[in-house]
Amino acid sequence: MLRYPIGASGDVIHFEPAVLDHFARYRQLRFWHREAGGQLFARIDGQCIVVSEATGPGPNDKRGRTFFEPGRTGEQDEIDAMFARKLHYIGDWHTHPERSPTPSGRDHATMSSRVRLSRHRLGGFVFVIVGQLPPPDGLTVVVHDGTSGHVLPPAGVDLPGDPA
Repeated sequence: MLRYPIGASGDVIHFEPAVLDHFARYRQLRFWHREAGGQLFARIDGQCIVVSEATGPGPNDKRGRTFFEPGRTGEQDEIDAMFARKLHYIGDWHTHPERSPTPSGRDHATMSSRVRLSRHRLGGFVFVIVGQLPPPDGLTVVVHDGTSGHVLPPAGVDLPGDPA
């Protein structure tokens, strides 16, 4: 699992291999590849946030080389179904046609509005931008509190059997 500590809070975000594989399927490696994205779901165990599901892209999404607009139809149903499996909606992911992606102004505005307009008990949401390089260099992980976004540096990869 790839892990990202959240500042000095002691909280750590872990990405399971299946989620990283999902991201890899949608990397924009060719000029004709369109942006993709979806929602992120995690198990929350104290200070450990384990991202175990990434959804999307969906059939109603609007996608182009440099834009992604999710078709919001059905997102709440997805959230409810995942919650029944004890998985919490924690944010969104999407791709960029960059080797190491950086959030755009539009990304920051979208992150801010998603946090502010959602009903939740979280201190912020997690947003992942997937670039062309493999993780961790090709992933940008942002925690956004509705006012500002904080890019998290990766802390490394947990090997099977290693303590988290």
